[in-house]
Amino acid sequence: MKRDSIYYQIFKRFPALIFELVDDRPEQAHNYRFESVEVKETTFRIDGVFLPPLGATPRVIFFAEVQFQKDEGLYHRFFTESLMYLNRNQSEYDDWYCVVIFPSRSLEPSDTRTHRIFLNSDQVQRIYLDELGTPNTLPIGINLMQLTIASNKTMASQARLLIERVQLESTGILPKNEIIDIITTIAVYKFSSLSREEVEAMLGLSLEETRVYREAKAEGRVEGREEQKAEILKAAVPLLLKTGMSIEQIAQQLNVDVEAVRLAAQQNS
Repeated sequence: MKRDSIYYQIFKRFPALIFELVDDRPEQAHNYRFESVEVKETTFRIDGVFLPPLGATPRVIFFAEVQFQKDEGLYHRFFTESLMYLNRNQSEYDDWYCVVIFPSRSLEPSDTRTHRIFLNSDQVQRIYLDELGTPNTLPIGINLMQLTIASNKTMASQARLLIERVQLESTGILPKNEIIDIITTIAVYKFSSLSREEVEAMLGLSLEETRVYREAKAEGRVEGREEQKAEILKAAVPLLLKTGMSIEQIAQQLNVDVEAVRLAAQQNS
């Protein structure tokens, strides 16, 4: 299951959810929009930017990163891209914050010294989903995000309890049917091999053949294949490097991107 795809959908539908997690909530939090933005004259795109509404005072931009894999280069990349965006768009903001979401502390980069000026400041907040509290005792928005880290064993029961809460409690500005759609999407991603009937039985509700269900099912299969491909690369790349092949040669031989090979090499270093 590729959680960053799930989080893109969650934040795209409910941008205000990010402010359930952070300490600094802007006055017009419910009017923010979540975007994937391209930094001009560079070759990268930032996928998690929360932009303030027109007329907001002050204009505060939030950069968010959801990280469910070990990546020692995360902070180098995240802060560089965020500052590059700020440099290119100086007229669009008065202040900025960064939010990094991990399922647990174990996936945080081990080097927290190099970027200590950011990590120790009040402009950067690190969130560990498994430390937020017991599922179904926190606000519904946070429970929704915690559902993405539920184990296969507890996923069904947590999802059913969350659906019951959504149906019985006030969800504020979050539409109930949209929240249930997201819960369904998470379940389909996590259990892409199950039929619709099996997902219905697991969640205790009736699903129609909606666009959300069909897209999640199709993408879940694709993500499953991508995860298999990543595992194969992780095993093959170290062996090929020992033969004297360069990363570029391995990428050409395996018909994959150079960055994918480089990541596999880093994971085994």
